[in-house]
Amino acid sequence: MDAEGGSVGYREKSFWLETAGEYQERPPLVGEHVADVCIVGGGFTGLSAALHLKEADPGLRVLLLEAEVVGFGASGRNAGFSMTLFGLSPEVTCWRFGLRGLREADEYMVRAVELVRRRVLEHGIECDYEETGLLTVATNDAQRRRLQREMDLARRAGAHETTWLEAAAVRELVDSPTFCGGRLDPLCALLNPAKLARGLARAAEEAGAVICERSPVLEVVPGPRVRVRTPGGQVVAEKVILATNAYSHRFRPVRRRQLPIHTYIVLTEPLPPEQLASIGWRQRQGIEDGRNLIHYFRLTADNRLLMGGEDALYYWGSAVGRDRNRTLEQRLQDAVKRTFPTLAGVRFTHHWGGPISATLDLAPAIGRVGGNLLYSVGCMGHGVSLCNLNGATLADLALERQTDLTEVFFVDRRMLPAPPEPLRFAAAGAILTGMRLQDRFHERRR
Repeated sequence: MDAEGGSVGYREKSFWLETAGEYQERPPLVGEHVADVCIVGGGFTGLSAALHLKEADPGLRVLLLEAEVVGFGASGRNAGFSMTLFGLSPEVTCWRFGLRGLREADEYMVRAVELVRRRVLEHGIECDYEETGLLTVATNDAQRRRLQREMDLARRAGAHETTWLEAAAVRELVDSPTFCGGRLDPLCALLNPAKLARGLARAAEEAGAVICERSPVLEVVPGPRVRVRTPGGQVVAEKVILATNAYSHRFRPVRRRQLPIHTYIVLTEPLPPEQLASIGWRQRQGIEDGRNLIHYFRLTADNRLLMGGEDALYYWGSAVGRDRNRTLEQRLQDAVKRTFPTLAGVRFTHHWGGPISATLDLAPAIGRVGGNLLYSVGCMGHGVSLCNLNGATLADLALERQTDLTEVFFVDRRMLPAPPEPLRFAAAGAILTGMRLQDRFHERRR
């Protein structure tokens, strides 16, 4: 299984990575090594798996390989929402897996949010963590109906409790003329994801895991013992965890299980007190809207306004290096000003993006290939909490333990494989185009 490599800079990849403080890179893999478990990928999934493995069995030889630096991919570029959302939406989850699946997904995600909270506290991870809740707002009647349907589904499934707010109550929390109602979920925290990734890496090393950066995996050779080759060395392991998510297409056994879909973010300068006062937002909730291709926005620790989403893009050949998109940068800036007209003169200082992992049925998947090769894909852009708990699930699978985590419905589930090009490009385009058209239809009717 061939995979691309190559080291690049990381600080310019996001505001989070740029401002996460001084960083001492770990040395790359050199020479021949033997491990009980080799983990490929130094994002939330891989780091969490390494930490859980060492906690479960301190004598286990755990070696993690990261192509760049920990948190280089989506784990260092996302918006920093630790939330309960699973897959694309509750409606899609219920359509695909039924009310029982929706309830099980909700229980998993509530546990995932609590895991992130516990990790931050027990390891003293300084990541600007604040428990704010999540406000999912409607900006037209169709979105309003959709959010209320989702709340009804959640009640029928026995999911955790959320609260419906009418327009006036929403605007008491954050004042935008576009909001006509919303759902308030108390179980959401905001954080700096790059700092969280670095904190998890430190905790995993303190537990005894070995992390090698600048060690892109060039080849994975399956067998009774799996061989993993990098430019500087090789690992022979009893088990291998591919914690590569959006980059999984680089490895043949999981190439057809997901697609890398790019999303983008813009960030303003710090808002002065008078601008903050003009929009309220005193409780600093994370916010999403009810579109298919959502807008998501939040305040940073220094009161910058972050907005992301608006659209999602698949690039031919599963390309993953499209970290800027000037068209979407402008559209997102326009969306900020449309949502908050009092911020019309605000200055934008940062723009970035990158790939997230999406499956064709828009839901996460964890699985095994040949018994000793494990994978996790399909975070759907909601991976801060999800990927941390997925790391625990992968650890249990690697240890061959049957637990409540390994029994969840999306472990070893049957998946619709992504076709090769050019059908892959056509399939991704058709799904995204359908979502865009529905969003535009509803917005025009507003």
